[in-house]
Amino acid sequence: MCFDQQRFLFSGELIAPRARSANENAVVEALRGRLAETEARLEQARAREAELNRRLEEMKRFISVMEIMETYLKRRFREQQAHIARPILPISLNITYSAPAKLSFYFSPSTSATPSEAAKRA
Repeated sequence: MCFDQQRFLFSGELIAPRARSANENAVVEALRGRLAETEARLEQARAREAELNRRLEEMKRFISVMEIMETYLKRRFREQQAHIARPILPISLNITYSAPAKLSFYFSPSTSATPSEAAKRA
């Protein structure tokens, strides 16, 4: 009986390591496949990140150019406003200060004369 038990144990020991070895090999191959897939996805993610970084830098340059243009256009607009306001300002001041004097002369409430008679008096 002891011999049969030893033989049984001996044959079980030989079968078990072979089965474990095949299972382990299958697991290792599955893990290698998953690792290769993960590395491929990682490489794709790095390429995508590089592209996004390139586009981000391009957008930053574009925004800088737009800010420069905005500053320039605002300055030019203020300059043009000032240029247009200069000739109008003296004219409006002349009208404001000279108009009441002429109108009060022609349409004085103290006289009942017509404007043509008032013009003759002047």
